[in-house]
Amino acid sequence: MSRLERARQLRRTMSPPEARLWQLLRTRPGGHKFRRQHRADPYVLDFYCRSAGLAIEVDGASHDMGDRPQRDERRDAWLALRGIKTLRFLAMDIKDNLDGVAALIEEECASRSPSTGFAGPPPLQMQRRK
Repeated sequence: MSRLERARQLRRTMSPPEARLWQLLRTRPGGHKFRRQHRADPYVLDFYCRSAGLAIEVDGASHDMGDRPQRDERRDAWLALRGIKTLRFLAMDIKDNLDGVAALIEEECASRSPSTGFAGPPPLQMQRRK
């Protein structure tokens, strides 16, 4: 199965915590657009905000088993080398504290996004020759 097919399948079969978080993220919190099951070859990210360079992963109980923690660390490091920060939330936190999760996501997006209120320095003026 290709990564594109895998991403499409994951969009159709989201876990309940992923579906709950998606209901929040699709409203564009803080004005930030998110994609679900975004391909970042060789990975598929649960959620991704391009403007903030932010990946959000929902971790269930299986993320603490076997070699999964090391795989997650390698994945996060690979993304970090490409300027993408990963926020990981436990499924239980999404279930029990969605408002807190939302606040953390908005705060991180705001800190990583370019300011819309600053247009940069004024353009350079050409000096006239006398």
